[in-house]
Amino acid sequence: MRLNIGRIGRAHGILGEATIEVRTDDAAERFAIGAILETESHGNLTVASARVHNGILLLGFDGVEDRNAIEKYRDQLLYADVDIDAPGLDEDDYHVLQLIGCQAYLVDGDLFGEVTEVLNLPGQDVLSIKTEAGEVLIPFVHQLVPVVDVKEKRMTVIPPEDYEAGVSK
Repeated sequence: MRLNIGRIGRAHGILGEATIEVRTDDAAERFAIGAILETESHGNLTVASARVHNGILLLGFDGVEDRNAIEKYRDQLLYADVDIDAPGLDEDDYHVLQLIGCQAYLVDGDLFGEVTEVLNLPGQDVLSIKTEAGEVLIPFVHQLVPVVDVKEKRMTVIPPEDYEAGVSK
């Protein structure tokens, strides 16, 4: 699957490096030297150098030798082919896109709703669950989502205490 993994920002220095807005949780692998990244409208770029400066990822690309050359890529989104179904390191290792479409059940086994979106917020990811009563947002933390089975597209959720409507029996 083609996923957006970052965005090229401002030029940094005179040697053709650019700041990168990282949009992946696996930056070390996605932006490794030699990685080929697809841009929206300027073809592919091969990572020639990667380093962190003051907490910001800086990348250099093959054939991009100076500040003027990297400026034409500014604000370009970067894409990579990612196998979201590849096995993870453990059973709790999965891609957030695998959560969309999962059926959410209450602890007692009653159907609660379906995950329609995963919101990536600064504090934590939040599940948007479509229920009979409307959308319910549940923080994606183990205390509120204790069981996730992406193979079966099923999870157990503990909604807010004041939520009672929208549960189908």
